[in-house]
Amino acid sequence: MGMRTSIALLGEYSAEFEPHVATSAAIEHSATALGVSVDANWVSTVDVDETLFDDHQAIWVAPGSPYKNMQNTLSAIRHAREQRVPCLGTCGGFQHIVIEYARNVLGFADAEHAEYDPYSSNLFISELECSLAGRALPLKFAKGSHVAKIYGALSATEQYYCNFGVNPDHVGDLSAGPLDVVGSDEEGEIRIVELFDHPFYVATLFVPQLQSTPLQPHPLVTAFLEAAMKCDRSDS
Repeated sequence: MGMRTSIALLGEYSAEFEPHVATSAAIEHSATALGVSVDANWVSTVDVDETLFDDHQAIWVAPGSPYKNMQNTLSAIRHAREQRVPCLGTCGGFQHIVIEYARNVLGFADAEHAEYDPYSSNLFISELECSLAGRALPLKFAKGSHVAKIYGALSATEQYYCNFGVNPDHVGDLSAGPLDVVGSDEEGEIRIVELFDHPFYVATLFVPQLQSTPLQPHPLVTAFLEAAMKCDRSDS
């Protein structure tokens, strides 16, 4: 079976929260399909420190924000982005990937998330006018993007679990830098971002793990695991 790959699932795990259960299950579905062993470890954001990347080849920033420690979460995302560690963010993970990027790449040091600081003067993530929780909606992918290649298509329908998304006032800022907007809904709202020049750096506002089944593992999760296996930096 070869070396085991370890993935850190960042979030405050709850067995009662459907997206968390689905996250663990989706990894199992994809690992079985790939014929590999994967240790998927839930790590509370209060326990994130510099040793996280000694023990894990990739991180998945999971749904379920607000997290207990936003700064630790952003530090882990930044490390993954800068050190080319495979990183997947879904729902709340997408939102925090956007905040980290706004602060540390675009230079908006005060970029905030409405769930933590609703009265901030610089909200990059704001409450959606219409909640997406529990809805399945169609998406369009940018031609030539990693995501389009992973899906093998230019469109899909995915499920959501969130009440927050990119603030319309900052869409222009977000689209101006190296982070590529590669997926949008029918109204053109941002739903997927990726860094093209990175082994795997994808964030989705939707929750792909909710669609994964043993017979049909989700292609995004499978591609994430494949990237983690390639980036196994173990010295053993």
